[in-house]
Formats: sequence, structure tokens, C-alpha cells
Amino acid sequence: MPLRLAVVLAFVAIAAAEDPYRFFNWNVTYGTIWPLGLPQQGILINGQFPGPNINSVTNDNIIVNVFNSLDEPFLIHWNGIQNRRNSFEDGVLGTTCPIPPGKNFTYILQMKDQIGSFSYFPSLGFHKAAGGFGGIKILSRPGIPVPFDNPADDYTVLIGDWYAANHTALRGILDGGNKLPFPDAILINGRGPNATSFNVEQGKTYRFRICNVGLQNSLNFRIQGHKMKVVEVEGTHTLQISYSSLDIHVGQCMSVLVTADQPSQSYYIAVSSRFTTPVLLTTGYLRYSYSNSPPSGPLPGGPTVEIDWSLNQARSIRTNLTASGPRPNPQGSYHYGMINTTRTIRLASSAGQVDNKQRYAINSVSFRPADTPLKVADYFKIDGVFRVGSVSDAPSYGGVYLDTGVIGADYRTYIEIVFENDEDIVQSYHLSGYSFFVVGMDGGQWRSDSRNEYNLRDAVSRCTVQVYPKSWTAIYLALDNVGMWNLRSEFWARQYLGQQLYLRVYTPSMSLRDEYPIPKNALLCGRASGRRTRPL
Repeated sequence: MPLRLAVVLAFVAIAAAEDPYRFFNWNVTYGTIWPLGLPQQGILINGQFPGPNINSVTNDNIIVNVFNSLDEPFLIHWNGIQNRRNSFEDGVLGTTCPIPPGKNFTYILQMKDQIGSFSYFPSLGFHKAAGGFGGIKILSRPGIPVPFDNPADDYTVLIGDWYAANHTALRGILDGGNKLPFPDAILINGRGPNATSFNVEQGKTYRFRICNVGLQNSLNFRIQGHKMKVVEVEGTHTLQISYSSLDIHVGQCMSVLVTADQPSQSYYIAVSSRFTTPVLLTTGYLRYSYSNSPPSGPLPGGPTVEIDWSLNQARSIRTNLTASGPRPNPQGSYHYGMINTTRTIRLASSAGQVDNKQRYAINSVSFRPADTPLKVADYFKIDGVFRVGSVSDAPSYGGVYLDTGVIGADYRTYIEIVFENDEDIVQSYHLSGYSFFVVGMDGGQWRSDSRNEYNLRDAVSRCTVQVYPKSWTAIYLALDNVGMWNLRSEFWARQYLGQQLYLRVYTPSMSLRDEYPIPKNALLCGRASGRRTRPL
């Protein structure tokens, strides 16, 4: 074979083997929205509130060019997308330089070895309270078995608590060292009570991907007269158990199947806040085709206010060990419970005052943003931006103080993290770059013999987990993704006022198999200004 022809055929083979690309151009603007019937300023993406969904398939390359038409810096975080070997693209202040007003930045993402239901949202300046959020769907590749039949339709349902006030007013309250008031309402897909509906045909089954994109409250979701069969939680196919109502904590996503098996009419969808006084409530509709009948009867009742109901439901959501995940092999082929952990990190939340201003902390450290993204400083070896080990492995229960909190960990180790919550609210924690096994949760203080209660067989693997009041939650985590990863409260005011840190997963290797170099198009800011990324 002639050399030229061989080269051409080689390039064709490479191109054919490469995973597909999907391109998005997003213009981020302010605009007037009316979620509660009165005008307020929202953040729109291509004129939409909520923003457009990202529909993708495992391993797809997602190219999102974001133009910032706001009057302040902006970033988008991809909540649950692991950005493997590439924390530069995570879109939080510790990894990515903000997009200046009037400028653009192109995110280069890959849905590497992932399936499931996730979301995106703005990560800076309390922008999340104004919108800019949307859903992310990752479907299985053709030929990979999915443990249920294709649904008649696939709906994204974004629920969340909401303030009528402008995000700048809310940010001003926090910057002044004060707590936010209670939210005003709950939205379903950006709309208030009785404004959202989903159409179904009798006898067919539908997938609802429900994400709590709110600012602080756990929410309960239910559909009048219909059961919801949970089939997927943040990328893990679950045992298929049916529930009449579901608690979805802030930052979490899950998929349910709903069969339209009731008489042809409309039915209420109810979403209410959990463990709050007062209780927020909103409604939407499940509408059967070819019927103009309105809903009848009372709204579907919510669960009791007892924590145990929610705790027991959380424990019942477990991994389907025989189902495939993003790859054809069964999810249960990874025996996480048979691997010895090499380190235990205990993380306790706390609230306190610093300089007479409200702050929140993890292991007494209230996160203080640096002048340069931590990952960028790490790449360029810029000293003085952060200190590895500035958050201890166990709580000291001392007073709250400010620091740029970073925990160091070695690549390819296997660790245990215990979240301890001595406060009177439900906490919700997210770890970027990872999915972890939720091996245990219970009330009271965690002790070493609490491990006797762990589920070491079929615990669900996810990226956001709740911690109930006066309780603990334990996770197992395989550190297989090098980078600087944000571990934070999803209670957004607490995150904004310091309840977050970064997990630096480190290897001395410079191999591209372990971590990609800084993107060629990376924005550089702070102490990295004027440096060069790498040759084009």
C-alpha cells in the first residue's frame, strides 16, 4: 500500500473512532422574567429562563461557547459532570478564571464514562438566585443495555425555592454579614403555581428527570394518584422501587418513571419544602391527552415532618447491581465494599461570626477566595495562593476563622469521608469531579463502630448527598481523577459565606493519562495574568 494512502486511511480511522462533538453558542444576558406574576431581573441564556437543556450521549464532546453580556464576571458550573483529568473546565472560582463582561470563553467538556441526570448553573456572585440554570441529560450509547424500556417522552423538571428579590439585593445582604430571609416561593421549570404542565397519553410511561436547582431547601415531589419508580440517581441505575412522594435535597437529581394508568383527566403535581416553618408549596399539572377535565379532589398529601421518614427513604435507594452503567459491564462488578480505605476525613459544619459578620465553615475554616484560581496557581507553581492541609482531617470544634481551605490527597488512594452535622438543618454536600458511594447515614455522633452499619454491597453512587440534622453521612471515594475539586455546601448562602473547600488530588506524574495540561484557550487572571497557557 502506498505510504500516502496509508496515512489517509489512518486519519480516517482516527476520525471515525473519535467520539461525537456537540456545539452550543450561549449568550448570557439580563432580562425581565415573571415567575411569580411580578417583573424581576433574571439571567437568561439565549433569551431563555431556565436555560436550554444539554442533551448528550456517553463520551460526547460538548463545546459550549459562553458570551458574557452581563455587567459583571460570570462562570457556569457543570454540576455532576466529572471533567475527568480536566478540573480547569469545572467553572468554579477555584479552578477557572471568570469570563469578564463583554467577553467569551469556550468550555470544552467530555461526558466521559457518564450517564444520567445533572444540571448546570452560574457559580459566581449569587447569580444562581437570578436563573442561568438548566438540565443536562446523558443517554447511554447505542448497544449498552438500559434496565427499562424507552419512555414515551423524557421530561426535565427543575424545581427549587426562589426569591422575588433581585440577586444583587440578596448578595448585598450576605456581603453585609447577615442571613437571608426565608424564600418566597417554589418554582417548577422557572414558573410559579399552576403554570407548568406535562402532557401524557393514557397507558404510556414517561421519564421525569427531577433536579433541585434551588438555593437552600429540601423539597418533596409528588403526583396525584400516580406512583413514581426511581430508576436513576446522578448517573447510577437504581433498584426500581416505586414511591408516592420523593425527597430531593438541594443540588440533587434523580430520574423516575411514571405510567399514565389513571382515568383520563388532569392531576396535580405538588412540590413542597421539607422541615421548614412555614411550608412552601407550589403546584403544576400532569395532563392526559384528549381530556379537558381539570384536577379533582385534594392536593396529594406530603410526608410527615419526621426525619426518620426521609432517612429511611434515602437508605432504600440503592444500586441495581446487575444493570449496566455507562459501560456494558454490570454496575455491581466494582466491589467498593471489599477495598480497604487508607484514610478517614471527618468534616463538620459550623456557623459563627468573623469581624461581626455571619460566616459558615467546615472544620472551623470559612473559605476565603484567593486572588487567583487555585488550580491555575497550582499549574503555574505560583506560591502564596493556597496552602495544602489548611483544613484538618478532623474537626477541632474551635471558633470560625478565614482561610483558603485545601485538603491534599494522593491520586489512586481510597478514602472515607464522614460529614458531621450538629446543626438543626438538613445539609447537602456536593463534590465536583467525582461520584462516591453513600455507605451510611444515621442520627447522633459518628464513631468508629458506626462502620458496622455501613452498606458495603449496593450503596448508591452519586455526587451530592444530604446530612440530616444532628446526624452524620459517610461516603467511600476512589480518588481516580487528578485535579482541584470543589467540595461545598449546596445551601447557596452558606457556600457563599465560606462553607466550602477544595480537594487537591495530586500525582507527581506529568502524563496526559493522569491529567491534561491547562487548556490553550484558558483565561488567565490574578497572579497568572500575563503568563502563557501553552503553545498552539
